[in-house]
Amino acid sequence: MDTIASLFSFITTPVSWVIVQFHSVYGKVFGPDTGWAWGLSIVSLVILIRICLIPLFVKQIKATRAMQTLQPEMKKIQERYKNDKQRQSEEMMKLYKETGTNPLSSCLPILAQSPFFFALYHVLNGIATGTTIGVIDEQLLASARKAHIFGAPLAAKFTDSAAAVSQLGADITNVRVVTAIMIVLMSASQFYTQRQLMTKNVDTTVKTPFMQQQKMLMYVFPVMFAVFGINFPVGVLVYWLTTNVWTMGQQMYVIHNNPTPGSKAQAAYLERLHKHVTNHGKTRNRREKAIVKAIVSKGRDRNEFERKFINGLSKAGLAAQADGNVTMAESQVALQTEDGVSTAPVAKRQQPKRQTKAQRQTGTAKPAGDETEQPTTSLSKSEDEPQDAKPAAAAKNPAAKPGTGNSRSRAQSGQRKGPQRPKSPSKK
Repeated sequence: MDTIASLFSFITTPVSWVIVQFHSVYGKVFGPDTGWAWGLSIVSLVILIRICLIPLFVKQIKATRAMQTLQPEMKKIQERYKNDKQRQSEEMMKLYKETGTNPLSSCLPILAQSPFFFALYHVLNGIATGTTIGVIDEQLLASARKAHIFGAPLAAKFTDSAAAVSQLGADITNVRVVTAIMIVLMSASQFYTQRQLMTKNVDTTVKTPFMQQQKMLMYVFPVMFAVFGINFPVGVLVYWLTTNVWTMGQQMYVIHNNPTPGSKAQAAYLERLHKHVTNHGKTRNRREKAIVKAIVSKGRDRNEFERKFINGLSKAGLAAQADGNVTMAESQVALQTEDGVSTAPVAKRQQPKRQTKAQRQTGTAKPAGDETEQPTTSLSKSEDEPQDAKPAAAAKNPAAKPGTGNSRSRAQSGQRKGPQRPKSPSKK
């Protein structure tokens, strides 16, 4: 640990100075020798560091989403060059360069706050051993050794012996109970943060190895925190628990307001956005305009939730514009007066009336709204047919009269109406 402390000694003095400045403020409220003054100083240090790391956190989100988008292409490259590792690496680097993606960007917040973590560990280790470090002099060192958080000294560890804890003025049972609770909370917050990322903010339409890696980390990280946490001082546990809670809250905010496309969080967000836009007829801020603009620009590449959002706006008489604004559709604008009240209902498409069988046979009926004459059907009589055709037919068969029982009986016996096929000559 001395080697690690020497590597991060350049930041030990700034970290100790920040803690002392916060301690001077909280000491006036809670007392300079209390655990509240020193504990809140560590919490304030975490908040200050995480605020400074917000730009890196934004880059981490963009890098993570870009990596999720590239997973199908990366899988194709791995399958194509599975026997040539060098060519595979070259194609991967070419893909990263073309898309402007850096795989290390997702680790920037963790890498950036690592120096602060080790510097704080070195400061608290100096307090435990009674060694002045940075701007912490003898007076501040004595005050810090008296500080207890729920009965556990600031520099005590779970693995410390009863003699080492008694030198700090505490009981070994209190130390182990407090540190165990903080380790459990630290691991649970890390697990929940990773779980909500996997269950809510991941594109479920793409199954890639990246998702399997993230799922594995969801269980690995909490175990790592539990194993290494027993060797952390109480002050470092306060630091790490605070940063985990901050990360969890920060991620919940991002998932709620800027979800990953294709995820369950995006479906919930677009549902809320659709409800607001249909009630007010417009988007309310630049973030919502940016979301709508991105959806419109995708065109046919929209996912299921984005298509549902656009179709919902259309059914409500609204249209999403390329600049991110939402306006009324042209058909709705034409039907409104200056005060916005509709003057006429939307015209419905008229269906033509269904013709009866007799009308279709005679060909006399006309479709609704059609003034042109319709040609007669093939079932109607031709004008060129001679007028004496019917009398001639009657003359050949004088016994068959219309309306007689003979014709009715033939119709009922299953014979077809009209001219019949001549019977074949029978043998006599």
